[in-house]
Amino acid sequence: MDKQIEEEVTARKKRKRYIVLAAIVTGIAVAVFAMRSYIKPSLAEAEFISAVAETGNIENTINATGEILPEFEEVLTSPINAAVRKVVMDAGTKVKAGQSILTLDKSAAQTEYDKLGFQIESKENEIRKLKLDLEKSFYDIKSNNSIKQLRIANFKDAVLSAQRLFKAGGGTREDIERAELELKVAELEKQQLENEIRNKQQTMKIEIREAEIALAIQGNDQAAFSRKLALAEVIATRDGVVTWVNKNIGASIKEGESLARIANLSSYKVAGSISDTQMDQLSKGMPVIVLINDTQLRGSIANVSPSVNNSILSFDVQLEEKNNKLLRPNMKADVFLVTATRNNVIRVPNGPAFRGSDMQEIFVLSKGKAVRRSVKTGLSNFDFIEIVSGIKVGERVITSDMSKYEYASEISITN
Repeated sequence: MDKQIEEEVTARKKRKRYIVLAAIVTGIAVAVFAMRSYIKPSLAEAEFISAVAETGNIENTINATGEILPEFEEVLTSPINAAVRKVVMDAGTKVKAGQSILTLDKSAAQTEYDKLGFQIESKENEIRKLKLDLEKSFYDIKSNNSIKQLRIANFKDAVLSAQRLFKAGGGTREDIERAELELKVAELEKQQLENEIRNKQQTMKIEIREAEIALAIQGNDQAAFSRKLALAEVIATRDGVVTWVNKNIGASIKEGESLARIANLSSYKVAGSISDTQMDQLSKGMPVIVLINDTQLRGSIANVSPSVNNSILSFDVQLEEKNNKLLRPNMKADVFLVTATRNNVIRVPNGPAFRGSDMQEIFVLSKGKAVRRSVKTGLSNFDFIEIVSGIKVGERVITSDMSKYEYASEISITN
């Protein structure tokens, strides 16, 4: 019985302590909120950035990256297998059409060209020999044909003689038949020889024609090789600036390998890239803003690559001001793709105070105070953000980061 009374007393004491502790916590919380309602945070004007809401146009943009490239750049490649002998002009040098950029060692190619010339000469001799063989063969066959013709005439006379002798009673029917048979054999031999003449002529002509075709092919190869040797003198085909040159003296160069690049630096384009997750928003002709330092250059998408590499989609931008003095080859630039445009809307300069959601909590300056206000935003870009509701034209808004005042409803502004 005594034990039960002690437990009840202990339990009452614990409950009392809990009640006292809860009362203390509640009192502190009430005091804090009471102090916050009477003690307002303050902020000096030099500690924030503000801007006045105005009426204007706004463009919604998505971010991309870009690289400035010459609009026209020619790549000079090696027409032959060779080696770099001498570099005449280095990268960055202005060049005029016809000026030499580098010299190749083309001795191996020259040897190949000379070998081709010897092969052509050999093929020409082969054709001459075929023609001589054709003439000789034709002459021999023609002579044999004349001999056959004489034999036929002789056999015809023999037949007539046998017939006359038979009528006179001095010959036999067998003699006539023998003479006629010999005549027929001679005529068949002559016909066979004439067919042989025709076949031989056709065969020889085909052989000569094949040799002439092979000669023509080798001639074309030699002419093409001659042009390649001429192109081996690596010279500029247009005025411009050498943007790159292979300076590896003595290095072996294969046919088709790049030797130098010449660009016309009077006009530029932008090679842009963006994540493939946003590819549905890209289209040819889409307006583009290219930001270089603080200068905006306008343009449009000229073409979009049909393929995606490493989750990156590439596109080309054609600039309206292609010869702007700020443009430099291989310069990196921020690219903004304009997805939508609205005119005559309320806008304020974009800043850290705006965090991307449609509904925003920002501070508006009024009578020496910064008052928290909920606003609805619309389109945005790197310069401005649209205010759909919550702010009127002429009101001043704090655009700098105010995250440390996220629980304050008002802030006193001091000088």
